[in-house]
Amino acid sequence: MRQICFLADKTEIAQKSLERLRRLYGGSSMTKADVLVVLGGDGFMLETLHNHIGKGIPFYGMNRGSVGFLMNKYLEKDLPERLDEAGKITLHPLVMDAFSMNGRHKTALAFNEVSLWRQSRQTADISISVDGIQKLPDLICDGVLVSTPAGSTAYNLSAHGPILPLTSNVLALTPISPFRPRRWQGAILPRHATVSFDILQGEKRPVSAVADFTELRNAVKVTVKENAEIGLDLLFDPEQNLEDRVLDEQFLG
Repeated sequence: MRQICFLADKTEIAQKSLERLRRLYGGSSMTKADVLVVLGGDGFMLETLHNHIGKGIPFYGMNRGSVGFLMNKYLEKDLPERLDEAGKITLHPLVMDAFSMNGRHKTALAFNEVSLWRQSRQTADISISVDGIQKLPDLICDGVLVSTPAGSTAYNLSAHGPILPLTSNVLALTPISPFRPRRWQGAILPRHATVSFDILQGEKRPVSAVADFTELRNAVKVTVKENAEIGLDLLFDPEQNLEDRVLDEQFLG
């Protein structure tokens, strides 16, 4: 019999759902569980993924939030059977190495995207290199991001970046409100690529680097690449298959 550990967001709806599910199915401790059932929205799922890297346990989300792209529908009936029938998607995070003007260094993982943002009224001035070769000497913009396939339907899509199928083995490099070159729409890169950002005129045009929830302000150099050694498994009901949902998203207006 499956050992289920339930984790819930602090919202009232998630906490009430947690109480009901524990009454129906009990609940295992984290150390004994063979699956984590996550109650909340996409933000809480991302937070849970970060908090439990290395546990070797699959994650099954049930939507008690808003969008719930990474979640299944909330259904209380036949949970053990649904877990047995669920399909698996393995997510590999990006790793960000960022350095600031004052010498601070921060390394962080991102399952959605690593993004660079202007910190002031001044646009950012960023040089972009791929695998050590400069590709764009001056991107004048509000920001720029590197997205995983799983994150390509999040802020990347809002910034007019491409939706990436989960099995595509590529990353999206997407500008945020580019001013010059005005017509540059970004690039699709192989998943093994290393993307380097050099922030130009950093004192006049300060830039913040963000990996999911981790931020480094006044960045001067940022490198981003996939960490293929880390893989977290998400479980989805057959009718909630994430690969199909990413495909369907490309046909929505």
